[in-house]
Amino acid sequence: MAQGVVNVTSENFDKLIGKGVVLVDFWAPWCGPCRMQGPIVERVAATLGDKAVISKINVDEEQAPAQKFNVTSIPTLIVFKDGKPAKQFVGVQSEDVLVSTIEGLL
Repeated sequence: MAQGVVNVTSENFDKLIGKGVVLVDFWAPWCGPCRMQGPIVERVAATLGDKAVISKINVDEEQAPAQKFNVTSIPTLIVFKDGKPAKQFVGVQSEDVLVSTIEGLL
C-alpha cells in the first residue's frame, strides 16, 4: 500500500470511519478501472496529508463493509464524515473532484 493510504479490513473499518473525514476506495485487483483509480487515490493522500484519512478496501477479501454500504460496482469511493457516508462516487474519479469534496467536509 502506498504511503499515506491505509489498508482497511472488516475488523478495523468501523473504527477507521468513526471520526473525522475518511475516503474509502472499494476496489479489487482484477478490476481495470480500479487499477486506474489507485494512483489517483495515492495522489489524493499525498495532497491532503494528515487532514483526512485516505484508505482502500479489497472487496474480494473484505466483503462485509461493501455489503453494508450496498457497493455493487467498483471502483466505488465513499467519503465518510464522523462515521456517516457524506458522498459516494461510482467509477473512476479525478484527483480534483476527490480533493475538493474532502476539503469541503473538513
